[in-house]
Amino acid sequence: MRIPCPHCGARDAQEFTYLGDANPKRPDGMEATEAAMFDYVYLRDNPAGRFRELWYHGAGCHAWLVVTRDTRTHAIEAAEPAKPTKAGAAA
Repeated sequence: MRIPCPHCGARDAQEFTYLGDANPKRPDGMEATEAAMFDYVYLRDNPAGRFRELWYHGAGCHAWLVVTRDTRTHAIEAAEPAKPTKAGAAA
């Protein structure tokens, strides 16, 4: 599988580290219940189809990417930086 890094171009998936679902939001620190933290840390969906995932390009630009991929076919629809760059910042 080749991942289209927005900074480096298409690269082999072996250059990346997979983290998982890009959608969960961390509960609010000390205000979070134990159950909310348990759900955030341990419970994940494993969908068949279109899925947004976090990947780290460790052997390239060291950027975190959000990759939209079909988990049935591994076809990649899009790859974008996980954090938008600030205007005027060096890429």
